[in-house]
Amino acid sequence: MDFWGRFRKRGNMIFTDLRFGTPGIPSRVQGTIEGLIEVSKLGLKAMELEFVHNVSITEEKAKVVSATREKEDVRLTCHAPYYINLNAVEKPKLEASKKRLINASLIADLCGAFSITFHPAFYLGMQKEKVFENVTKALKDVQKILDDNGATIRLSPETTGKTSQFGDYEELLKISKEFENMQPCIDYSHMHARNNGGWNTKEEFLKIHEMLEKSLGKQSLKSLHCHISGIEYGEKGEKKHQPLKESDMNYQELIDVWKEFNVAGVIITESSNIEEDTILLNNLWRKKR
Repeated sequence: MDFWGRFRKRGNMIFTDLRFGTPGIPSRVQGTIEGLIEVSKLGLKAMELEFVHNVSITEEKAKVVSATREKEDVRLTCHAPYYINLNAVEKPKLEASKKRLINASLIADLCGAFSITFHPAFYLGMQKEKVFENVTKALKDVQKILDDNGATIRLSPETTGKTSQFGDYEELLKISKEFENMQPCIDYSHMHARNNGGWNTKEEFLKIHEMLEKSLGKQSLKSLHCHISGIEYGEKGEKKHQPLKESDMNYQELIDVWKEFNVAGVIITESSNIEEDTILLNNLWRKKR
């Protein structure tokens, strides 16, 4: 069976539409269940579970989340805890990082999320080739446990915003080829910041999607889990997220590229204004279709 045959069989993550979601619960409500209902009312139909500080959902509640997600027709993604470094030198720190990713993945899978993103590692002054080797080994350990538990959620390492972090686009495309159930979470703003203002023209957006298609196949464009926001940056990369209209992020032409490639999946807007930018992109996408 070819790569995409296995991918479809395991994750069933090929979509026919592009949805825009909030980074966590919309600001006007509290609680995951209420958040799912609210994003549905807003016509967004996607949301990211934010486990960035801890996994806040129990197994029992996850079943309710899954049922609500299905009833409201909301497509779920998840962000794993920030405290992950799969290149940690100290074994206890490495094992703790793997455990955090595993626990978040298992609960997100029970909630019905199709993809979980995470910041994979820091270089720690090591050669990039060695870091790639260390991260790959750790992720194989994580994937084995997920497989043993019957989880089908996709691991989606995120393109990172700082030059000190493992996770430039080429690295993540390469590592994804090592797995049957992995695809980068493209954070367009992180790529823009990491390259001190690069990756922000239509030609560069076209290249991002061409690289994805060439590396992981045409169907990868139908299974996007991506992030975007306004972003402030400097020589070392990301400083902080901003609303789109307060930044130089070229989101209008990015939408044109999404249309040109007829992409599908989920776009999470990580701007500080939560649903405002999500609604903005959703409306622009609908107008351009």
